[in-house]
Amino acid sequence: MKAKTKILALVLGAIVLTTATVFGTLAFLTSRDSVVNEFTVGNVAIVVDEAKVNLDGTLVNGAARVDTNKYHLVPGNTYVKDPTVTVKAKSEESYVRMFVTINNLSDIKAIFGADFLPENYVEGWDKAVWTPVNIEEKGDEATYEFRYFETVDASASTADVVLPALFENFTLPGEVSGEELATINDLKITVVGHAIQASTFANADEAWRAFDAQMN
Repeated sequence: MKAKTKILALVLGAIVLTTATVFGTLAFLTSRDSVVNEFTVGNVAIVVDEAKVNLDGTLVNGAARVDTNKYHLVPGNTYVKDPTVTVKAKSEESYVRMFVTINNLSDIKAIFGADFLPENYVEGWDKAVWTPVNIEEKGDEATYEFRYFETVDASASTADVVLPALFENFTLPGEVSGEELATINDLKITVVGHAIQASTFANADEAWRAFDAQMN
């Protein structure tokens, strides 16, 4: 118990969870995002949001960033979507990561191939900035982990630190038919951001092991 309490005292973490549910037959990668919950421990805090878009996926100029968007998706179209982590001012130096979880994996692979990876359908993703670390498949769900390439220190900052977006937009392949998309009309995508204080750990792997232990 003492060891667990000690780790909890050392770990300053934050989680922001967003979920996406697909509605209708012409839908892929998301038609709605909504912040479900936010958890903070200590003085590390983050926010996950995205640019506000119209139903056709075009940017709403001048609009504040949002946690909810709706899309009317058509095969062959490209849609603005830029999930972004902001580390709040005064947060301790921290490691940051994002998870993308997708359900209906078997139906998705039937449409897009057994080697389906969500990053193959997005633009603006830089793997040197958001490094792919792990893919975990569990049942009919897959979770993709991306880690920010360096620690983020906002402890001395009076302004929030906005990290580069995980990606900037996505394209629905033109060869996908409405009949195929109908098989995944209950598709759900969850985007999760994590942050954990860096100073008490030797490296990112050690930090995330401690973070996961606290969450389990």
